Amino acid sequence: MSDLKVKEKYNWPVTVLLLIGLITIIFPLYMTIVIAFKQPSEMTNSISGILSLPKHWSLANFAEAMRVTDFWRSLFNSFMISAVTVSISVLVHSMIGYAVGRSKAKSKWYNFVYLYIVSGMFVPFAILMMPLVKQTAQMGIANIVGVILCYVVFYMPMNLMLYSGYLTNIPIALEEAARMDGATTWTTYWKIIFPIMKPMHATVAVITVLGVWNDVMTPLVIMSGSGLNTLPLAQMTFQTQFGTNYNLAFASYLLALLPILVFYIICQKQILNGVVNGAVK
Repeated sequence: MSDLKVKEKYNWPVTVLLLIGLITIIFPLYMTIVIAFKQPSEMTNSISGILSLPKHWSLANFAEAMRVTDFWRSLFNSFMISAVTVSISVLVHSMIGYAVGRSKAKSKWYNFVYLYIVSGMFVPFAILMMPLVKQTAQMGIANIVGVILCYVVFYMPMNLMLYSGYLTNIPIALEEAARMDGATTWTTYWKIIFPIMKPMHATVAVITVLGVWNDVMTPLVIMSGSGLNTLPLAQMTFQTQFGTNYNLAFASYLLALLPILVFYIICQKQILNGVVNGAVK
């Protein structure tokens, strides 16, 4: 019996789209790295001058960018805001997601609460900007504390939707068995539900920290005048009325990228587990 040869079929439209997407991602990253290592004298108006490799690979731009942006202090401010925001979001939003997610199918009130909170995703920040500036100033929290509180509220709608959706993959029988053993709702949540939602915790943490780490507007409008800078705010010093120092700016962008990249790599396994668990019920 002759072996049957199966011809492999390629989905060329999808392959072409993937290649275009890959180029779209790699090209800006290549430009960022190349320009960050170049000296200003190597920058010309021609395309070949911008895309060419540096003649001498030097870390001088990185050192100067760290000096101009007061890197370590700005990094500490960004890290503290991101860490506290993520910690509060995971603790508070997961509890709200559990309470609302388990009850919205049984109660119209909880269903209304769910829809009301999730609808906050459709409110533009521009509408909230001026009221928030005035309110935080009157409350005396026009500082890092006010920024953290705003972030916790801003990311509540999306995180609530993620947590309540993930709960549909957790059998209610686990909670019923715990109650049969005498566990309270509080004990059931912390001993059973919270550890099971670990993949979603990682997903929420990465999504939240990406938004917080790269945000400019919220710290800009709330912390203006406080003398404190986050990394995105400090990087605005490279843009002046007369131009932009691209060499220092791109070097600073790469420095700011490294911590968040390390955080994503650490949480990557849990995020993949969350995707798989969400797809297979």
